Amino acid sequence: MTDPAPNTTSGQQPSGAAADAETRAAAEQATAPPEDASPAGATMEGPDAAELEDRWRRALADLDNLRKRYARELGRERSAEREMVTTAFLPVLDNLDRALEHADADPRSIIEGVRSLREQALAVVSGLGFRREDEAGVPFDPTRHEVVGVVQTDGSEAAPGSVVAVVRPGYGAPGHQLRPAAVTVAQRPES
Repeated sequence: MTDPAPNTTSGQQPSGAAADAETRAAAEQATAPPEDASPAGATMEGPDAAELEDRWRRALADLDNLRKRYARELGRERSAEREMVTTAFLPVLDNLDRALEHADADPRSIIEGVRSLREQALAVVSGLGFRREDEAGVPFDPTRHEVVGVVQTDGSEAAPGSVVAVVRPGYGAPGHQLRPAAVTVAQRPES
C-alpha cells in the first residue's frame, strides 16, 4: 500500500475515510493516461474531436486555395501560349498587308509573294511543332490519313493501299496531330 499523502492544508496526516478517498484519487491520477493521449479504439470527444475537425477544415481550405491557384496559373499559361502563337504569325500578316498594297503590280510578282507567304506560314507552323503531311505515293496510315475517296488502279499507276492524292494536307506527327491528311487511296480493281 502507499503511504497516505499529507494534508496540505493542516500539515497533518488525514485520518479515516478522508484518507482513503485521497489515496484512491491519487492512485487514479497516477495510473490515468495523459489528457492529450487516447487509447486505441476509444471514441473522440472533447478537444480531440474539435482539433481533428479543425485540421479537416484547414485541409479543405488548402485544397480550395490550391484549386483557385491552379485555375489562375492555367489561365496565365493559356494567355502566354496565345500570345506566342500570335506573335509568330505577325510577320505573315505584315507581309500579307504589303502584298495587298501592291495588288496592282505585275501578276508574276504577286504569285511569288504569295508563295513566299505560304513558305513563311509553313515555317511558323513547323516551328510550333506541327509539320505538314502532304506526301502522295506513301502507304496509307490510318493514324496520319483520313480517306475521302478510293480510286481503282490497275497497279501501274499506284500500289494498292497507297495514297494517290492529298486533298487536304494534315499537320502534326502520329499520335499528336492537329488534323489528319485527307487523301484518296488506291484500290485493286475488282475482277
